Amino acid sequence: MAHLVFTLSPLLLLLLSSVQPTHAVDYQVINNAANTPGGKRFANEVEINYSRDTLSAATTFIWRIFQQANPADRKGVQKVTLIVESMDGVAYTLNNEIHLSANYVAGYSGNIKIEITGVLYHEMTHVWHWNGNGRAPGGLIEGVADYVRLKAGLRNGYSDSFFNDLLGKSVDQLWSDYKAKYNS
Repeated sequence: MAHLVFTLSPLLLLLLSSVQPTHAVDYQVINNAANTPGGKRFANEVEINYSRDTLSAATTFIWRIFQQANPADRKGVQKVTLIVESMDGVAYTLNNEIHLSANYVAGYSGNIKIEITGVLYHEMTHVWHWNGNGRAPGGLIEGVADYVRLKAGLRNGYSDSFFNDLLGKSVDQLWSDYKAKYNS
């Protein structure tokens, strides 16, 4: 019985998504680093179809979190493109394009599919999040994207090691740096 419900749910979602074709979003995934270790790992372990489905699922989740049931309340994005490419960093979003680092994919030591799912939820938030025409503080924009990722259950919460892995400094060192800069 549970299997039947699980099988019907995607069919129901597909049916419901086709009811309003004027608000459909086209998702495209391009692997420009297919011949690199990260591009190959992306293709084999994350997969293009999974990434496309994740972009769609993230969109639905974000609209729910942002309480944007009415299409008129959403940004008018018709197409979102994920581009896997050789670059430094993890990922960045520019308008409706998400750029994912094949270098990061190659070097990540954990479950890459789960990690990239979290990265895509974070980056999709930037696609759908209003940013005050570029005037909203960067910390606010990143905080909202992190919040969405956490709400989706794609990070078990931050730990001291997370900050060390991300920034190369412990929480204590970051706090000391902050106090030194702003305590004067």
